[in-house]
Amino acid sequence: MSVPPPAPDPGLDLLDRAWELHPSVSVRPEPFGALMYHFGNRRLSFLKTRQLLDVVNALATAPSARSACLAAGVDPAQLPVLGRALASLAAGDLIRPRTTSPAEDTA
Repeated sequence: MSVPPPAPDPGLDLLDRAWELHPSVSVRPEPFGALMYHFGNRRLSFLKTRQLLDVVNALATAPSARSACLAAGVDPAQLPVLGRALASLAAGDLIRPRTTSPAEDTA
């Protein structure tokens, strides 16, 4: 009996794309990380670390989620963990793919 290959990690694919906070989401920093609330779907999520909050805040200006992670001081070995956390936020519609570049946003 053969073992099926492992499923691709959605967090790793996500890291190479540009993301932004959904405009209907409010972020409230807390000592443990942050609370995120989506006013559209009424979803409440917790960011469990300040570093993840730094990543989420950097998404709007970073060319990719990977570069936002690295700018926030994430150890490259921890990128899969942060990728999965961001994939969870994307699944909850708390972050979404960015359709414009940061330069276009300021124009």
